[in-house]
Amino acid sequence: MTSHSDSNTPEDGLVSVPVPTASESGAPAAEDPPPSVIRRFLATRGSGRLADQAFGGLMVVCACSIFAIVLFILTILILRSKLSLVQFGWKFFTSQAWDPVSGDFGALPFIYGTLATSFLALLMAVPLALGVAVFLTELCPKLLRAPISFLTELLAAIPSVVYGLWAAFVLVPLMRDSLGPFLYKYLGWTGFFEGANFGVGMLTASIILAIMILPIISSLTRDIMTAVPNSQREAVLALGATRWEMIRVGVLRNSRIGIVGAVMLGLGRALGETMAVTMVIGNHAEISKSLFAPGYTLASVIANEFSEATDDTYLSALIEIGLALFLVTIVVNTIARLLVWAVTRGAPARAA
Repeated sequence: MTSHSDSNTPEDGLVSVPVPTASESGAPAAEDPPPSVIRRFLATRGSGRLADQAFGGLMVVCACSIFAIVLFILTILILRSKLSLVQFGWKFFTSQAWDPVSGDFGALPFIYGTLATSFLALLMAVPLALGVAVFLTELCPKLLRAPISFLTELLAAIPSVVYGLWAAFVLVPLMRDSLGPFLYKYLGWTGFFEGANFGVGMLTASIILAIMILPIISSLTRDIMTAVPNSQREAVLALGATRWEMIRVGVLRNSRIGIVGAVMLGLGRALGETMAVTMVIGNHAEISKSLFAPGYTLASVIANEFSEATDDTYLSALIEIGLALFLVTIVVNTIARLLVWAVTRGAPARAA
């Protein structure tokens, strides 16, 4: 026979033993810990929904203010250059004439001078800036890293007029007496280094621009390369790569997007530079193949002739040159965005 107690036994043969509660055993019940200071503050201040909405609205206003500032500048430039726009139309951007006496104006020599000096400055500054950044991040001894970094960043803090004075008293005689004849002797056959060499000209302006944008590109590139994880370097070295291959594949490839951005910031500085370029470019509105020839840029012509513009058409033409500089900057930045997209195709940087 099966007893009554057997009927209450579980099928697995184990007997469940009831566990007495704290009240049944006579032990005191455990109390919840007191709330922390942060929890008490959050409980007393309310939900904070209104503050979140106000903060979000403030951030939207800050973001939209950028569009408002750009539109405001563009509107003022268009309104103040309306007289020149109506009189010359799109011919203003393709004409080489600049004759304030007869009232005939064209911005093509200034656009050419701005683009030529800026891109020539990039051609000289980018390789040197990359070399400085690679040396500081990968090859430089720790004892020299801080002094070289400090001196590189110090170059970015020097005012442009100081660069112009140095170029006028040092670079111009050097270009006229030593560097210019050397380039004419060995590279004169190219056509870019021929004609009269007075020391001032497109090449001199490009060299001073290269010196000015060098610390910007170098400092940003160094920060970008420093941000590359060490695991990328170690992974490439573990595969048997040399130090140069590690730098090229593990560091430069993963930094290429940021390097392009640093180069574009340097280009923006070169496009808008005024005083240093004005002091050494020669300030002559012409388009010449020779880099020894004097030239003009969009920024330098405004700085040189704005105070002399007494005629309304003359003043309107100078303001339209400012509009042309604005448009050139927009076009260059658009090309930079397309270049970044072409390099990355929208995918994150990776080592391969």
